[in-house]
Amino acid sequence: DADRQLLPDVLVMPLLWLGLIVNGFGLLTTLPDALWGAVFGYMSLWSVFWLFKLATGKDGMGHGDFKLLALLGAWGGWQILPITLLMSSLVGVFVGLILMRLRKAQASAPMPFGPYLAIAGWIALLWGGQITDFYLQSVGFR
Repeated sequence: DADRQLLPDVLVMPLLWLGLIVNGFGLLTTLPDALWGAVFGYMSLWSVFWLFKLATGKDGMGHGDFKLLALLGAWGGWQILPITLLMSSLVGVFVGLILMRLRKAQASAPMPFGPYLAIAGWIALLWGGQITDFYLQSVGFR
């Protein structure tokens, strides 16, 4: 995605199905959580895509991003989606600002979101629960 702004279905779709199959045996989360993770992952970015398109008339992201977030939801369940979206968005904005500063890039220049989703999703799969617990404790909710 970083080079060609393309997340190939030949890679993403089998991994999405594998996540659902793995969680059919309850390895990382329950099958219902994995199923809803895939559904909410896809639909959340699909909704953002269409809201942006209706507001601007332009495509704001590619369809591979929807599928990648669905893949992450299939592996980690719906519970990892908020932290994944938050981390990937924050890092994407930070990197985008740096690139605009260093390369004098335009704000309208396309920037791949997939690498940030993948990295944030991996972090959320490994440490999402601890990150969420730490945050909730720091703001006094636990």
